[in-house]
Amino acid sequence: MKQTAKFEWKSFFRAVITLALPIALQNLLSTTASMVDTIMIGSQGELAVAAVGICSQITSLFFSSYFGFAGGALLFFAQYWGAKNIKGINRTFGISLLCMLVVALLFGGVAVTNPALLLRIYTDKNNIIQIGIPYIRIVGFSYPITVLVLIMNFLLRSTERVKPPLICSMVGLSVNFCLNWTLIYGRFGLPAMGASGAAVGTLASSLVNFILLLILLLRDQETVRLRLKDMFDFGDMFIGTYLKKCLPIICNEFFYGIGQMLINIVIGRQSESAIAAMAAFRVLEGFVFAFFGGLADASSVVVGKEIGAGNHMKGYQSMKAFSILCPVITFIIVGIGLIFNHPLLSLFGLGEEALFYGKYMIAIYLAAGTVRTCNYIMNSCYRAGGEPVFGTVLEISCLFLISVPATWIAGMALKLPFLAVFAFLYTDELIRLIFELRYTISGKWIKPVTTEGKNALEEFHRQLAKKS
Repeated sequence: MKQTAKFEWKSFFRAVITLALPIALQNLLSTTASMVDTIMIGSQGELAVAAVGICSQITSLFFSSYFGFAGGALLFFAQYWGAKNIKGINRTFGISLLCMLVVALLFGGVAVTNPALLLRIYTDKNNIIQIGIPYIRIVGFSYPITVLVLIMNFLLRSTERVKPPLICSMVGLSVNFCLNWTLIYGRFGLPAMGASGAAVGTLASSLVNFILLLILLLRDQETVRLRLKDMFDFGDMFIGTYLKKCLPIICNEFFYGIGQMLINIVIGRQSESAIAAMAAFRVLEGFVFAFFGGLADASSVVVGKEIGAGNHMKGYQSMKAFSILCPVITFIIVGIGLIFNHPLLSLFGLGEEALFYGKYMIAIYLAAGTVRTCNYIMNSCYRAGGEPVFGTVLEISCLFLISVPATWIAGMALKLPFLAVFAFLYTDELIRLIFELRYTISGKWIKPVTTEGKNALEEFHRQLAKKS
């Protein structure tokens, strides 16, 4: 297959607008739900904000434990979609769903039956733990629903149906907001549940989102028809192929979650104002993630689809374009957040000390977050291209050899001021950037799983060698 050397910027930005913006808006809605929770809970005091922030860290560990399967699914969905292999999409959906549900039931079971055990891992503040226990117990029931929603979202996005997930998220957010307003404050004669009311809103909105997505998937039988027979047909060595590509991603996400847990243990031993500031910062960081996460998902679809179809040069050039666009957008968004830091942080009911911390956390993230975005987008494209190992080894090595030890020593051994401890969270990003830029340019990350992609690989490397 002849590889096209000329990059079509018009086509690229069309893909960004049609794919990335709806996904970014959907991510933004999810983040808005977290922000609504935190703002409304802010009326209950700084301790309540800190407690919900700690619970969010538990949910983040859960996310890291199952997201590797979802990330692997996205790789196969995108490439199979490019090759129009519907049976391959069904198989991927089935095995990914089974694996993710096992993780969800394990985490959900512990969260419901012994929430204090999880909370004590992250903080030694008993007043925060007592507020967090009923919250995380209720949220634990939503964990199986969460994985169902995510895998359906990824299937729809990978097959270029980005509007239905956006609509479902809008409805879910509306449900979440209404129930929060009713249950946190005790409207219409109902008891004021505080943080627990926000947890009920989260559970109900997840359930509504799941029902709507399921209806949409069952009604649209023309794009991709899900068949139970194909979903659980794992013959022809498919499980081996799936695990070979997914296992590095699973390890990446799981060990990344463990690394973040160790860092969060350090944060949980800081002052209550610092913990509250961190909770507010994580919500604002989520808004940044909403945009570059949407671009990352779109890049995976665009790059994976082209490589699956055998258009490797176009996928290669698209990856480089995304790697430039995303950090620029991140810098702009964080810069705006820094300018308006006081009105933004004041929404969370923080005290003066927490507001001070929040301002300088955003300033640190202006540089660190921009570099982190570039690393994230490149690793996403490696996976979409069929190379899950390089990014995994690099990210986990840098995390455990640099970032985690530096943060632990700063916070637990040297007892440095909180902002110094926070800065050490991102010490590994610049080193990763240097290695990932070199690997991106090499094109070695393009490793197709489809027949069409494999047949075009030799021509791509020949053409890339001529360009260099």
